[in-house]
Amino acid sequence: MSAITLNARASTTFAEKLAETETLLTQAALDYAPSNVGGAPRITLACSLGAEDMVIAHLINHLQLNIGIFVLETGQLHAETLALLERLQTNSRAPVQVFKPIEEAAIQFVAREGRDAIFKSIALRKACCQIRKMEPLARALDGKAAWVTGLRREQSGARAEVPLIDTTDATRAKLNPLANWTWGDVWHFIAENKVEYNPLHDQFYPSIGCAPCTRAISLGEDFRAGRWWWEDEAAKECGLHVKTSSLPNTETNKERASA
Repeated sequence: MSAITLNARASTTFAEKLAETETLLTQAALDYAPSNVGGAPRITLACSLGAEDMVIAHLINHLQLNIGIFVLETGQLHAETLALLERLQTNSRAPVQVFKPIEEAAIQFVAREGRDAIFKSIALRKACCQIRKMEPLARALDGKAAWVTGLRREQSGARAEVPLIDTTDATRAKLNPLANWTWGDVWHFIAENKVEYNPLHDQFYPSIGCAPCTRAISLGEDFRAGRWWWEDEAAKECGLHVKTSSLPNTETNKERASA
């Protein structure tokens, strides 16, 4: 059974959510337009190549928004994910940049700690994430005033208070245009717009990261149960989306999104 058949169920307020998302992205492209004519946009999408981020990438291209897209190619991605990356680079109107870890740092980590280091302790797993994700992320966001993510409140308890617009980081704003979307909304949009997606989703991988850190889930398991499944639930973040504050007033978020 495909992920579309299994999951595509729009919520009753989907049309309003889609309009909210499109308004937020359109305004963001204007707010963070290039400082100089012909320059790079000051806003970019962190695209994991998961279902949510492919929806946002589709919207950026469909609406012809001046928002960049980048992918963190950790050196540990599934073959299916790499193939989708290649297709996105080929078909995307918006330029897609790829950021990889510093090769020597990754080699030294494996030589020092072993190939199975991530399973030995949370500290070692997070050290691997630092090399393969966090350091490349810092380069991807260098000089940007804002970034876009596919975070949704429904994804996990740690993300239950994700706002549409997060300004808790003084360095740059973080936009989460799908914060209010359900998993059914995501797949309804994919089905209606024929959005390309990672075939691993059809194999019960709702959340896809590095190959050693991701497994399929069983019926009834939590959405992110397949990520770092050997760790305690509270530790299941790589650092890219660490919660920094509680949710700002909802009405304020709606006003800012439509400003």
